[in-house]
Amino acid sequence: MRAIEFKSKLDKNRILIPKKIQSELRATDEKNVQVILLFDDSGVNVDIDFKKIAAEQFVNGYADSDSIYDNY
Repeated sequence: MRAIEFKSKLDKNRILIPKKIQSELRATDEKNVQVILLFDDSGVNVDIDFKKIAAEQFVNGYADSDSIYDNY
């Protein structure tokens, strides 16, 4: 398989293919393709969720016997 990479936008759940790529895709009637979507998730607060889960797991692993280290 050969890879063609381009940036695009979704418009009404459709991927807009740049014109220079469209002409290359018309070269044959049918092509098998593999589609991978990578989207900007900077608006999603994944980092805060990860920190919260990590803190919870850290506290869950804390045992009473660990308190001997609290004064150092």
